[in-house]
Amino acid sequence: MGDDRQATFGSDGSLDTETPPEAREGTTDWGEPKGDGETDGGYNRYDVSSLLQKAVRRSDEEVAAWAAWELARSGYAWNLWDRLHLYVVEDLRAGQDVALLVERYETLANERWDPKSWKGRLCAIHAALACARAQSSREASNADEFFRNAARARADVRDTDDDPAVDFPVGDFETGGTYDVAFDKHTAEGSRLGRGDGFFKRFGARVGPEGEDEQSARWQRLNMALSDVEYDDDEIAHAVEPVHPNQRWADPVEFGAESGDGDEPEERQRDGNDA
Repeated sequence: MGDDRQATFGSDGSLDTETPPEAREGTTDWGEPKGDGETDGGYNRYDVSSLLQKAVRRSDEEVAAWAAWELARSGYAWNLWDRLHLYVVEDLRAGQDVALLVERYETLANERWDPKSWKGRLCAIHAALACARAQSSREASNADEFFRNAARARADVRDTDDDPAVDFPVGDFETGGTYDVAFDKHTAEGSRLGRGDGFFKRFGARVGPEGEDEQSARWQRLNMALSDVEYDDDEIAHAVEPVHPNQRWADPVEFGAESGDGDEPEERQRDGNDA
């Protein structure tokens, strides 16, 4: 007996091995022919698919589990997995490990077992529950929409003297501005400015605001001490100092041209608020 043919006992005590309703191909639970896009329970699969995503977005575990089960048992497992993969990129806070779990459950359901089977349905329920329990957020979708709106606003005033209604967070993004540190030896403009290893170590390689752990900071200090570029104690300390949470792009002005980097102009003040 297959895993979809689990034995049950009737009211008279006799063993009932009749194939359960969900295993009858092409019919609903009450034996009627299924229409296009109809689930075994008589629902529209597009509606159930939409419900699944709304349920995991709102962290409704029971509804999410049912919607996943209904799609899987009705032969629409592909629709289920497509929705769950969409969810993890559209409605999930970045960094949630559930994205990897969904991939694993799908692999088990589709490659090891029949997605309509008992084991396949369990994978569907597990995946839906994992998604519903994860931290939902529309941050990626909201960011994408905002960046597209900003791009249109910038384009609308491209040949005028007006400022865009909204702009990209980096503004014009040019040397001397807030994000000047990005123009280091890894960019053509940074190379033209003579910003070599010294500039990168002191400014471009800083992390934060949590900062380096002590071992990593120790290695960085030793690397700078052993470098062909000469650094004073303040420069080494600054290189491993966490960036300030309110001024992530700030760097001091007192560091001048660095030895070994060629003719590098003196760094201008970058206080994190320059236009």
